[in-house]
Amino acid sequence: MNQSEPSINALLAARIETGDFPSAVYLVAERGRVRFCDALGAAVRVPARHPATLDTIYDLASLTKPLVTGLLCAQFIERGTLALEQPVAHYLSEFDHADKAGLTVRQLLTHTSGLPAWRPLYLLTNNRRERTLEVIAALPLEYAPGTRVVYSDLGFITLGLLVERIAGARLATLAQQEIFAPLKLQRTFFNPAQAAQTGIAACESAGNAYEREMCSNEATRQETTNDEGSGEQFFRAYPIWGEVHDGNAYFLGGAAGHAGLFSTARETCALAAQFIAPRTRLLKPDTCALFRTNMTAGLNEARSFAWQLAATPDSTASAALPPDSFGHLGFTGTSCWIDASRERIFILLTNRTHARALPFVNINSTRRQFHARAVAALERAHDR
Repeated sequence: MNQSEPSINALLAARIETGDFPSAVYLVAERGRVRFCDALGAAVRVPARHPATLDTIYDLASLTKPLVTGLLCAQFIERGTLALEQPVAHYLSEFDHADKAGLTVRQLLTHTSGLPAWRPLYLLTNNRRERTLEVIAALPLEYAPGTRVVYSDLGFITLGLLVERIAGARLATLAQQEIFAPLKLQRTFFNPAQAAQTGIAACESAGNAYEREMCSNEATRQETTNDEGSGEQFFRAYPIWGEVHDGNAYFLGGAAGHAGLFSTARETCALAAQFIAPRTRLLKPDTCALFRTNMTAGLNEARSFAWQLAATPDSTASAALPPDSFGHLGFTGTSCWIDASRERIFILLTNRTHARALPFVNINSTRRQFHARAVAALERAHDR
């Protein structure tokens, strides 16, 4: 039986009323049992109106990083086909550059690689997907690897291509074979079918205006000048609904190491459970220690294997979660946090990018309040 939590519903309903996001679906699980969940608002407002339900599928955006790419990397490490301390160039010859000789798999996973945070690959490659690795590998590092944490889409795009190279298969195929099928997930995938559109929360209403704006600054224009194509076809002018919001993931075919995953709250919870030692079905329990281990001690952010730790100053976990809890955010308005010691999972899915003029609202305060209210509700339930 589904049970909503009034304090969480009140928080999210108020933010929907204010216009921070048109819909929200949340789920709080503990020791393998869903304790609280509900759906509020409209998953789609434009071009038609569809209410959010617990079965609504959201573009999880950067939750793809840990839930697919990180999980695949952990599986490959268990099998001995991938090693944390191995140079990236060992697997990807494109990275055989002097400045990247010491760049390791661990540094990609912890966002300490020195690679830039983002670049419009659809422009830098002259619209040629096969040049993606070449272009990323040729970019100058912005800092010495291992000296800073700078969140990088490019690092996880590289990891996605790296696991493809190792396995000799596309990322979407690997995810289906290694993750979705074994867990019997039915509403989790890359590139949802057109027929599923009405069950999916919409993203931007008038194309990817946000990303177009990012590409309009002078530095990016100079960086992406080319004779072979402008990349204009990757700036969509129609409502982004049922296809990936992120421009680089769209350019890469809808499935990339950093974005592209679609899922529901329940199935996102099933994925999250794979990172908890007593709950995992896809990893060895000992491997799950990697996700709670601070691999960036002394740096500006606490990062574990593909996740951010709650020990990070100003993380969205809130003080309600212990420091070794780990989580991740998605640009579209999604988040997943895991308190492995108590076997608790906190899923909040919104589509803050839909039906709203720029700029999008920063919802980190709402995320913190969600976690605080969820933990308080769990504690009240235990006291009864």
